[in-house]
Amino acid sequence: MPKRLLVVDDDGSLLLAVSETLRAEGYVVITARRGAEALVRVAERMPDLIISDIRMPGMDGYQLARNLRSAPHTRLIPIVFLTAKDDTADRIAGFRAGVDAYITKPFEPEELVAIVAGILERIQRTHGDLARLFGENEKEIRFQRDEELTDAEWRVAEAVAHGSSNKEIASELKLSLRTVEGHISHILDKKNLDNRVELALHVMEHRRPD
Repeated sequence: MPKRLLVVDDDGSLLLAVSETLRAEGYVVITARRGAEALVRVAERMPDLIISDIRMPGMDGYQLARNLRSAPHTRLIPIVFLTAKDDTADRIAGFRAGVDAYITKPFEPEELVAIVAGILERIQRTHGDLARLFGENEKEIRFQRDEELTDAEWRVAEAVAHGSSNKEIASELKLSLRTVEGHISHILDKKNLDNRVELALHVMEHRRPD
């Protein structure tokens, strides 16, 4: 899916120039002429990145950035300032407000495109790394849950994996049928499994060494 960008600037000609530059790169671009209007656009649909001027009537770029950073659902949206304010103090104020990049006008289209692409690629890599880390942690948690089974539960689980019925398991392990049913219920709950088939597959994947 193409990335969705929000461009905020009260200068209509510059707004058009920036928008056309980014659309030519395959981005979906929406626009706003004021900071307050930008918040409405964000509420309508979350953009992947925001490019904003600083000097605007009403809510300026600094206020817009602080507003976005203070809200839990918008605090991670990347923000790029594209502005004529090029003093060091202005840049510092921008970074303190939480922006990710600062570009001065007149801007070079190639620089803008490169910065936007770099930020979005970094976010994509971060999401990929987090997904892999989450997957590894989930596997580790599942392994640890295997160790939580008692010896009696493991014996019942292995009997289920061998295809034995609850009555056969009770006879083989010298347990009451109610006890076997209770063990199976506890095992399914611990392993977050739905049925005996999933339990049998789980035992085969996580069989304890003799």
